[in-house]
Amino acid sequence: MSSFILLFGCLGLGILLQRFKDFPANAPLVLNQFIIYISLPALALYFIPEVTLNSAVLLPVGVAWICFAGAALFFWGLGKAFGWSKKLIGCLILTGGLGNTSFIGFPIIEALYGGEGLKTAILIDQAGSFMVLSTLGIGLAAALSKGKADAGLIARKILRFPPFLIFILALAANILDLHFSADLKEVFQRLGSTVSPLALVSVGLQLRIERRSKHWGFLALGLTYQLILAPLLILALYVWGLDASGKQAQVCVLEAAMAPMITASIVAASYGLKPRLANMMVGFGIPISFLTLACWYWVVQAI
Repeated sequence: MSSFILLFGCLGLGILLQRFKDFPANAPLVLNQFIIYISLPALALYFIPEVTLNSAVLLPVGVAWICFAGAALFFWGLGKAFGWSKKLIGCLILTGGLGNTSFIGFPIIEALYGGEGLKTAILIDQAGSFMVLSTLGIGLAAALSKGKADAGLIARKILRFPPFLIFILALAANILDLHFSADLKEVFQRLGSTVSPLALVSVGLQLRIERRSKHWGFLALGLTYQLILAPLLILALYVWGLDASGKQAQVCVLEAAMAPMITASIVAASYGLKPRLANMMVGFGIPISFLTLACWYWVVQAI
């Protein structure tokens, strides 16, 4: 329950702080930079070295890659058919194709499935969502923000993205069986725990409810993919196609149904890919997702 209070409380706090004129106008930018340069790398250093790497991780790891690929095909196809701008397409792919598999996903999965379910959720997030954002997500944002793809520029953006560099370091530590001390792990955990509250406050600071906004239709489309079509895709491939079953399959479907990833919206906004729509996807997606997740939880009980 405390996790849900934190989610809505921080989002509401960000909205409330909009009314304080003394609060810096560039606060969302500062918060986003702290998350990208400090909080996310700390999470990678905390989780990745302890993950057990074997064939059993393939299904969880594949969730985010499959959902992102599906979003790219879905929104790129629609964008070409209806003449959307590249920035709009990029925003929808990033925010509709990547779910909040950690800061919403972790507490929900742990509450429903306990520690075993959380282990699956960590794989889905760190080797899946986190890695997709750090590579394909940054590459897509860099390419579409400029209106054209520059392979050298995109490669530099990816290689200079702090969470990606730290992920590689943490993965190397895992492969070499190197582990951090308990004190360092506690430091990483505390720094990493700042992601959710800071990101939600940042989103709240930028969230505007504009009745005449041109984004409402795109918001509905993006959330339809993220909350309905993405988990349906995983259900079809994993359960109906590969005959997967049990708690791992259930967690995979539920993680695919999470609200849009906060960090993906931050990246979209940072690269100028329809910042208002990116923040609307998170701001409205989080509360709506609790309703759709309840429906999906009922569905996966039959798996």
